[in-house]
Amino acid sequence: MSDVLFEVHEENLETGLRGYPVGYCKTSSVDAEKGLFYRGKPITDCTAMKPEEAISLLYGSDITKELLSRGSCQQDVIDHIEKLPQKGAPMKLFTAAIILLGMLEGKGDYREDALNLIAKIPHLGAAVINYHAGWGKTPESKPELGYMENFTQLLNAPNCDKKILHEVLTLFNILHYDHGGGNLSAFVGKAVASGLDDLYGSIASSMCALAGPRHGCANQVSLEFVQSVLDEAGTQATEKQIEELIRKRISEKKLIFGFGHAVLRVEDPRATIMYDYAEKHFPDHPLVRTSLLLRKAGPTVLKENPKIQNPYPNLDAISGSMLSGAGFPYPEYYTILFGIARSVGIAIQIVYERLEARDGKGTPIIRPKYLYKKE
Repeated sequence: MSDVLFEVHEENLETGLRGYPVGYCKTSSVDAEKGLFYRGKPITDCTAMKPEEAISLLYGSDITKELLSRGSCQQDVIDHIEKLPQKGAPMKLFTAAIILLGMLEGKGDYREDALNLIAKIPHLGAAVINYHAGWGKTPESKPELGYMENFTQLLNAPNCDKKILHEVLTLFNILHYDHGGGNLSAFVGKAVASGLDDLYGSIASSMCALAGPRHGCANQVSLEFVQSVLDEAGTQATEKQIEELIRKRISEKKLIFGFGHAVLRVEDPRATIMYDYAEKHFPDHPLVRTSLLLRKAGPTVLKENPKIQNPYPNLDAISGSMLSGAGFPYPEYYTILFGIARSVGIAIQIVYERLEARDGKGTPIIRPKYLYKKE
């Protein structure tokens, strides 16, 4: 390998470090044409796994028994969550709950804390959602049921078919575990850990990064976009009508959500999996039908602009509609669902950077160089 990977020029500054290699990621990788891989295995192959199997794949060894034995938060953690302010953004409450978990159950050991966090976060996340939504007391955690089976029974969401919801949440969960080492939430969590904050503080910081509409909250914003298209076009809209609606929005300089990706140059394979599932199980749901029309019409219109490198849908274009079709029409909690899953990959990446990188020395503190700019 050449010592010089990139030459940095002025036009490369203030671009979010996009494309610049800064380290190694052992858990996953993203290919522009083939999509996401978990330790070399295509994500399309991982959806047939149980969540415990996919997590173990990312971890590098079978930790199914650890997930089972560690899968319940202490009751005082849940009690303290239910004393926090109930108002405000759910992700703020989720972040605070992670800090609480670390304060009350943290071991001060990255590997131990990572195993505990991964095992306990379904219980923690369900308690946050139930409390914020006013859905009553969270049931007893039963990790022996299975990773996502337990999470589903912990949720007190009204009027939903738990069997269907479990299937959809499992698919959603597996598809969101990890996405390379340079996505914002993973990078921020590892950066905070590089200063030797503990695992819980590092994951909490990564969840703050995830909460923004340019990252994890994009699933919520994209669903709002699908809903606005449905409201304007109606339930009997045709593909051609959706095309014209998109052109109209573009002419009005309004954003089109759920399309494009920083790395991919094809339809996100994770989105393809969700589209196929939603079309098979919820084809008549208005949001799913609208999302399927947008899937066809969006690229047709966006390709007309030669400056757009990727006119294809990402997983945010369909994930919210799929969850709604499954009887969980609560978009304010979709980013928490994302965070519950993504914490898995980030925690494992932090363990690598703190305990295994550079022959066990760990990575140094993150300290990029900024150039003084005279006004």
